[in-house]
This record gives sequence, C-alpha cells and structure tokens, in this order.
Amino acid sequence: MSFSPPFYRWRPHPWHGLEVGPEPPHEVHAFIEITPYDLVKYEVDKITGYLRVDRPQRTSSVSPALYGFIPRTYCGPRVNALSPHSERGDEDPLDICVISERPIDKVEMIINARVVGGLQMVDHDEADDKIIAVLSKDNIWGHVHDIGELPTVLVERLRHYFSTYKMNHGEENRTAIHRIYDAAHAGKVVRASMEDYEEAFGS
Repeated sequence: MSFSPPFYRWRPHPWHGLEVGPEPPHEVHAFIEITPYDLVKYEVDKITGYLRVDRPQRTSSVSPALYGFIPRTYCGPRVNALSPHSERGDEDPLDICVISERPIDKVEMIINARVVGGLQMVDHDEADDKIIAVLSKDNIWGHVHDIGELPTVLVERLRHYFSTYKMNHGEENRTAIHRIYDAAHAGKVVRASMEDYEEAFGS
C-alpha cells in the first residue's frame, strides 16, 4: 500500500519532525505544551518527543495564552546575539505564546500562528525569548499583525506571568523581561533560531 507524502509511518518528533511553518518567520507552526487551564507545567521530552511533567506550578499564576514552541528552532549563538543581557542561548526550541479568542484546552496541538512580537526574556543568564503570536484566521485576533495592535492588558499579563512563574519563596528570582519587541524584531529572532537549528542539527 502506498501513501502520498508527507506520510509518517511513526509519530514524528514534534521538535525535529515537524515543519517550522507555512511562511516563516511571519507565520509559523506552534506545538502547544500548556493551555491557560493547566496548573502543571508540561514540557516535550527531548528524547522521545512525548510530553513530560516538568513541575506543578508553585503559585496560582497560570499561563494567559497557549504556550509551546516552534519546531526546528534552537536558541543558540544567533538568538543570544540579539539579547544584550544574556550570556548564551538556552539551547531549547524557541518558545511561543498564541492568543486565541475561542478556548483551546488541549495540548499536543499543532496550530498555525502569526508572529506579532515577543518578550526578550533572560533566565539564569540564558536567552529565553517568548514569541507572541495570534492564531491564524482567528475571528477576533486574525487581523493583528503587530504587538502594538493588541490590548495592553494582554501583553502585560504575559510579561507578568513570565516574570514570576519560576519564583520560589526565599530564593532570588533569576528571570527578567528586558524588552517587549515588535513583529519586525520577532521575525529576526525566529530567523536566528532557525539558523541556529540548522547549525546544531542540520537540515
């Protein structure tokens, strides 16, 4: 029996086996690991590609948007070069938050997302940017092309969440948001992460 391409006989690894997206760096695929309803942080296991429990959220704070990563991206030296306050990339795929009007409560979803901006985050001296995007063809947010078109409160919720989500009582918070940037710079970060991926893993 023959199948038309692309056909995967086995489940593809979500980091390495999926495409970056239909029109990178502007429209990309997002593999969703966490929804706004999750009180546990899930993360793709780098070896198997299946979701693993990373940790229960310590505080009552929950992600204000869908959260995951862009396949075939890597935060290496090029991403680090765009982040003046970091010493190195975090060596993970590039994180992405996707805003959607309709509630989506399932993880391990692949969605098309339009890149509109990002947060220049540094975590323990590592570049850990968070790309901000909107769900493609969304009935409410589908017209948005730049972060300046989003309500300020949505961006502030994302900034607050990532500024505090790793805080532990009695310990110094080593996570900081140094800049909120627009779609043009976000495109540079996505492109840099794609080039870092090519250097680290090949095509």
